[in-house]
Amino acid sequence: MFSKSLYTRGMQCQKSLWLKKNKPEVLSIPDAQRVAVFSNGDDIGSLAHSLFPNGKEIEFDGSSFEQKIKQTKEWIEQGESVIYEATFNYDDTLVMVDILVIKEGKVHIYEVKSSTSVKEVYKHDVSIQYYVLNGLGYEVESANVVHINSDYVRGDELDLSEFFSIVDISEIVKEKQKDIPQRLNEFREMLKGDEPKIEIGMQCLSPYECDACEYCWVEQRKIPSYSVFDIARLKWEKRFELYHRGIVRLEDIDDLSGFNEGQRLQILCEKTPQITIKKEKIKEFLSTLRYPIYHLDFETFQQSVPQWRGVSPYEQIPFQYSLHIDYGDGRLEHREFLATEGMDPREELAKRLLVDIPQDVMVMAYNASFEKGVIKRLAKDFENLSERLNSIASNIMDLMIPFANKDYYHPQMKGSYSIKKVLPALVPEMEMAYKNLDLIHDGGEAMEAYPMLSMMPQEEREKYKKALLEYCKLDTLAMVKVLEKLKSMV
Repeated sequence: MFSKSLYTRGMQCQKSLWLKKNKPEVLSIPDAQRVAVFSNGDDIGSLAHSLFPNGKEIEFDGSSFEQKIKQTKEWIEQGESVIYEATFNYDDTLVMVDILVIKEGKVHIYEVKSSTSVKEVYKHDVSIQYYVLNGLGYEVESANVVHINSDYVRGDELDLSEFFSIVDISEIVKEKQKDIPQRLNEFREMLKGDEPKIEIGMQCLSPYECDACEYCWVEQRKIPSYSVFDIARLKWEKRFELYHRGIVRLEDIDDLSGFNEGQRLQILCEKTPQITIKKEKIKEFLSTLRYPIYHLDFETFQQSVPQWRGVSPYEQIPFQYSLHIDYGDGRLEHREFLATEGMDPREELAKRLLVDIPQDVMVMAYNASFEKGVIKRLAKDFENLSERLNSIASNIMDLMIPFANKDYYHPQMKGSYSIKKVLPALVPEMEMAYKNLDLIHDGGEAMEAYPMLSMMPQEEREKYKKALLEYCKLDTLAMVKVLEKLKSMV
């Protein structure tokens, strides 16, 4: 039996579909971040029910698909006008409609997504639902995608009519109907045969990163952990072009004419490992510094459904910062802030930031556009603090510049200029610093942990709060150490 998830998987890659049905053990288990995305999607789906209230829901657990189909049919015959997770089977294809609305004998399909736009894959998703319902004899009046409105800003209350956008894609869906029977037949014939011999390509990454990548890339093709696919700022189409020409390792590239200066440097460093230090460029960067330097790093999290006034969906909400103050004479001072869990952290953080960072001092961040963006958003949210916050933002300098410009490049950086690659290359004694941390090792883990603090038992909460502080502290200490190394080069 097919489902809409299997159909969309097959539309992305037939080999992925074959593996899912015939060799599922080779597929990667979803990581914590992917599981969180799935969970968020379920939450958004439930919230969207309020757009069409007083419906009946087909519970996913506790019954077979045959029972779900029977229950759906009974409710429709009884005159129910709204059914959540309405379940149907036609042409051996099973679909569950997020929200089914029946008006004057005609049905309306609403597919709910936690994204902020209508993606191409959603059109296939809705199209197979239309195919099944139409095949069963229902007159489908409209087919719609319900997604989050990224422009929404929460007021005192959550306004679902503004939070959600409903997009009618009926005409697109109808146009796709003529291809579906042939697609299904192709999939069924393919599934009867041996594993398809499909080369890797863009379909491995779009619209989703395939859970068969480890199997197809590493196990089957022995693509190393560092390859042409890791050339910085190179379009994916170009990376696959190299691969399909038999070029897998950077040292196998002979013609450098199609690469920019930074990419050529990365490739040449694999052919003949060497450290690049452009002293004059580094000296020029260092000449712009003035002490004391306030090394700043924020940690943020996002909410698909804004809990607090003035917040938009998926906005970066700062909850923590670390400051290392370098006075330029050997003195180093550390300050830190972690917001109270379970509350809107923004104003508390903004006020504390203004206490910890004096006006008109030099502030340094790594990838400063992020820190600037956070501060400017705070300035917009809190007008009484805006002048001083914007002043801080205007004085932020980016420590990433010498590395992004390849003024310093170490083969160990592998084409990246993230601080987690730069730090071990420049400061070998700190190579294991992030790995040795307890509980929180990267920004993703920090982003996931903070919203959960208020739900943790006290002892566990205190452990995580300590871990969050240690992680953020390491980020700014890393900046101090990296700048020290830069200074020692000139």
